[in-house]
Amino acid sequence: MDLTFKGEAVSTLGKPSNVGETFPDFTVKNKDGKEVTLNDLLDKPVLISVVPNINTSVCSIQTKKFNQEVDGHSEINFVTISTNSIEEQRNWCAAEGVKNMEMLSDADHDFGKKTGLLIDSMGILARSVWVVDTNKQIIYSEILEEETNEPTYDKVLDQIDQMK
Repeated sequence: MDLTFKGEAVSTLGKPSNVGETFPDFTVKNKDGKEVTLNDLLDKPVLISVVPNINTSVCSIQTKKFNQEVDGHSEINFVTISTNSIEEQRNWCAAEGVKNMEMLSDADHDFGKKTGLLIDSMGILARSVWVVDTNKQIIYSEILEEETNEPTYDKVLDQIDQMK
């Protein structure tokens, strides 16, 4: 998939799935270094916020915004995935005072390769937002064509509100 990063052309390794399709299985690591798979997240629908690098302003804004907005939605799980190391994610959470958010590390690029979201030339994931139901079906997706843009928060939050 062709995208831009600060106006420069970049490409993902593959073609991400579409709404109505099955979200690919993947393995990432949580803050304790424990492997987490898609199945581990699907006791209820999950909002997956994908950011290129948690230590940049837009990624930080996106992560904090979704964390605040989803706080009152017990009907879904919420995770943020980036290629940052577990230590970098821990440090970000500590610096930002974030305690109740599930940050998952794709430092091994398993998620990025299996979902088609890895921008291999930069070692980062394409900024995107996904809502996946308990049957692994994608019910919402947004992939940002320009990686430094923020997602359309209202659209994904409306989708979540419809799930109540």
